[in-house]
Amino acid sequence: MKLFNHLLQWVRNRLTPTPQKVQEQIDPRMKYLIVGLGNIGAEYQNTRHNIGFRVVDALAEKAGVSFSTDRYGAVAEMRHRGHIVTLLKPSTYMNLSGKAVRYWLEATKTPIENLLIIVDDIALPFGSLRMRMKGSDGGHNGLKNINEILGSDAYSRIRFGIGGDFPRGFQVDHVLGQWTSEEEAQMAEKLKTFVDASLSFVSIGAQRTMNTYNKK
Repeated sequence: MKLFNHLLQWVRNRLTPTPQKVQEQIDPRMKYLIVGLGNIGAEYQNTRHNIGFRVVDALAEKAGVSFSTDRYGAVAEMRHRGHIVTLLKPSTYMNLSGKAVRYWLEATKTPIENLLIIVDDIALPFGSLRMRMKGSDGGHNGLKNINEILGSDAYSRIRFGIGGDFPRGFQVDHVLGQWTSEEEAQMAEKLKTFVDASLSFVSIGAQRTMNTYNKK
């Protein structure tokens, strides 16, 4: 009987597809990778520079999924309208984000056109959204490293405006500073817009999402 049970379990294991095998069977065009950029560590939590983390956290919360620690970052998997979406918060620090992005693009077999990066931008007023399908790093160290590692800038990115209202010479303090109480009071509404835009990217594509959300 014991031998029979072992044999039965072996057969079940052979017939039941593993998550990796399921991933391999999915059409790559149905796979998406959404990456929020930020820095790990308690000292960076809830800073303006970490808004990318906060947006993907909001995405995971809306989908009812949780992050787990994996290679090069915290990872969660969700479904949206038939698409499989991997959420990533790199653990490589901002200026080395490209290593994590490249690894998870390859691990999930996601085409680069289905990659979306969420970053902060001091050139935009607080909470403003700007999406582009490609382009330069704009002085952002995370995007700079991703461009270098991927050897391409042909991927979508959404910028979250953090404002540029700071004295000359205090850019680092502003970027790595905490949100003001006034900004926090508006954050839930802003995050909802960015979550909706990210899901729109998955469901209807970058161009139509830009047409809708870049006007807001």
